[in-house]
Amino acid sequence: MATSQAAPRGSSDGVPRRRFLGLLLGFSVVSLGAMVAAPIVAFLLPPKSTGAAGGGKTLVGTVADIPLGQGKVVPVGSTPAIIINTEQGVKGFNAICPHLGCIVAWDQGAGNIVCPCHDGRFNASTGAVVSGPPPSGLPALDVSVEGEEIYVVSA
Repeated sequence: MATSQAAPRGSSDGVPRRRFLGLLLGFSVVSLGAMVAAPIVAFLLPPKSTGAAGGGKTLVGTVADIPLGQGKVVPVGSTPAIIINTEQGVKGFNAICPHLGCIVAWDQGAGNIVCPCHDGRFNASTGAVVSGPPPSGLPALDVSVEGEEIYVVSA
């Protein structure tokens, strides 16, 4: 009599289930490692500079973009700047807080510049520290208004 032998479990023609699950787990670990490492590496490597080596004027907006009593953070080369239209004229400051390097913003209600990280506040006309932990004020930028256009002039 012919005896029939049952095929061993998991012996299909393809990849065995245990090996497939091992490959899937390995792929998942490598993917997770790449997803964690990529932002860290991007943070640690400095961005390539796109600004010109010399100075010049950078158009940052118009008077209509920043009406009287308003402020706006704009890019100037690879550095953010905050431009404020005050009663004394258009003012510009470096928008990087000297405390921890956060980007400052305009606080319309209080009428001053605020750092959202630790609530540091700066004077809108001079960039001096009004309150909070920043050790120094915001560096002023040279701003010129030509017609309706606002420029930041760099050396």
